[in-house]
Amino acid sequence: MERRSKCVKMLAMATRPQRSERRTDALSRERIVEAAIEILDADGEAALTFRALRTRLATGSGAIYWHVANKDELLAATTDDVIARVVTDVSAGAEPREAIRAIASGVFDAIDAHPWVGGQLSREPWQFAVLQVFEALGQQLGALGVPERARFDCASALLNYVLGLAGQYAAGARLIARETDRSAFLASVAERWATLDPAEHPFLHQVTPQLLDHDDRQQFLAGIDLILAGIDAIR
Repeated sequence: MERRSKCVKMLAMATRPQRSERRTDALSRERIVEAAIEILDADGEAALTFRALRTRLATGSGAIYWHVANKDELLAATTDDVIARVVTDVSAGAEPREAIRAIASGVFDAIDAHPWVGGQLSREPWQFAVLQVFEALGQQLGALGVPERARFDCASALLNYVLGLAGQYAAGARLIARETDRSAFLASVAERWATLDPAEHPFLHQVTPQLLDHDDRQQFLAGIDLILAGIDAIR
């Protein structure tokens, strides 16, 4: 009788539905940030929830909350991670002017690849990701020979220009679908400009042909060069 009871118990265990597997290895903050970036890149900020993270990481909420308190902290951590790569990718032996251009273009490329970064950078002026860019620019201005008394203003001008890009991309991400055809969109803008009175808007009519085929990245770096030219005047 006892042997039969054991057999029944073993059979029941064998046929019982198995629980979904969970990760048994230690969950790190770095892995959480990596998974969050994957979600943000694929589906945007609205898709980043702790439920989505639980599913992607095959873990429980408690394990995630141990490392990250809330979504705001998670967004800050993901942005810090992306911007840290931009700053550290600048060659240590680069000439200061080229290093400044590399930092600026790195931020541009990061926001282009991760549009949600623009939204986060424009959300809080003195978050750590912004401070990373500010510090990197300030160090290069020192190496460029900018007088100490002028470095704060010069670094602020460069940073504000970069953050202006972040704000523009954040607004664009909210208003324009990412899959929108750029040429078609610019053509529609040019059509609207063409309807304006040329007597009142002569400049817009003049630059409309440039609007249609301009390169956003080159135009952004042209602005950096203009700021650097102004900085040269005070050295």
